[in-house]
Amino acid sequence: MNYILTFFRCPFRRLTRIQRNSLLFGIISLINVLAITAQQPEDVATIDGIMKAYYEVVSGPAGTVVNTAKDKSLHHPDAWVAISYMDKEGHPRVKVMNLEEFHGDNKPRTEGFWERETSREVKRKGNMAQVWSHKEISRTPEGEAFERGVNNITLFYDGSRWWIMGWMIDNTLDAKGE
Repeated sequence: MNYILTFFRCPFRRLTRIQRNSLLFGIISLINVLAITAQQPEDVATIDGIMKAYYEVVSGPAGTVVNTAKDKSLHHPDAWVAISYMDKEGHPRVKVMNLEEFHGDNKPRTEGFWERETSREVKRKGNMAQVWSHKEISRTPEGEAFERGVNNITLFYDGSRWWIMGWMIDNTLDAKGE
């Protein structure tokens, strides 16, 4: 106990490398805890709430970035992201990553990006839910869609809130969403 009290009383420059690393680890852990609590209770209380927050977090005008702290607060720490696409030869492919890899550098948008849900199908069993969320993307909040697709989202209810466990997107749909 005396070590802990001494650790917090001494100036940072006088800390050993182990003490500095421990302090840095503590600060990073605190930042992660704050990120997890960044969501509003209504964002994770219901499937409707988490789906609304899911789309809000990625949408915004040019010059803004994705709210990664809020996005992380919606996702389980072990969540995955899968993006399906067609390669140059027209073959279907999928890229799977974690949320941090998906966010990448999170540079400001060069154009507005609004993703909104157009319809939803939910199948729930116990504490799990599978959501097929059809969506469209435009450059303004109510603008004409330039892309349509579907998000397949796996949710888990831990008894007090919903978590996004993972999701897969397919933006290769035609104008009718098929």
